[in-house]
Amino acid sequence: MMPRPLPLALAATLLCLLVAATARAQTDEIQVYTGEINAPGAFSVTLHNNYTPIGRTEAAFPGAIVPNHALNGVPEYAYGVNDWLELGVYLPLYSVTGGGRFLINGGKLRALFAVPHAGERRFFYAVNFELSYNARHWASERIDAEIRPIIGTRFGPVDLIFNPIVDVPFTGFGGLDFAPAERVAYNFSKDWAVAIEHYADYGAFRHFEPADRQEQAVFAVADYNGEPVNVELGIGHGLHRRRRHARAQADSDAELLTFGPV
Repeated sequence: MMPRPLPLALAATLLCLLVAATARAQTDEIQVYTGEINAPGAFSVTLHNNYTPIGRTEAAFPGAIVPNHALNGVPEYAYGVNDWLELGVYLPLYSVTGGGRFLINGGKLRALFAVPHAGERRFFYAVNFELSYNARHWASERIDAEIRPIIGTRFGPVDLIFNPIVDVPFTGFGGLDFAPAERVAYNFSKDWAVAIEHYADYGAFRHFEPADRQEQAVFAVADYNGEPVNVELGIGHGLHRRRRHARAQADSDAELLTFGPV
């Protein structure tokens, strides 16, 4: 496969239509990874933006960003090293608070290892590693990491994808946190798809949180996979309330991803 040209990237946000009682932690990126990567030598830019129109008005920890009316986002730059490895940089993570303050939240590095040509396989798998440096208003730990296995299968036009994510807060093995994400998608064509995505945080492996304190959120998603711009729109609704140690809590989110071949 020949490298694709630099894709055009557009920035925008979509307001959530649902009023959520509770939901998952505030984040810069709301996405289920599919294991597809850039072709060798190809470079792409993804703009992640999510907005919480109605959310918590209290900070999850002293000095944290308050989710209500906050916009979070980050540009992501990715490069296909070969047909099984993609490297990426998220910089800078940023927020616009409900009061209009612009804040820089840190940055991330990632490496995604995938079975070659995952988008053409019936069964596919990959694993993504991320290392983050966080501003004090974004997370209670300055440095943390994420390990994201990716497992998926296809049945005709239907995709089933599971990301059993492990958050690594660098506070010892007891702090390892299970925050899985799943996606069920229906592909109308090569360019258009709709999906339901579920995001959760069950807490530390050593002791999962009670059901009524686990984070759960469901998103309705529409994808356009065109050239040179791809767009993913999502509207989400939170189901449960739990204060997470690492990041400020958000109660409903919406995200637009505009990206290249990632």
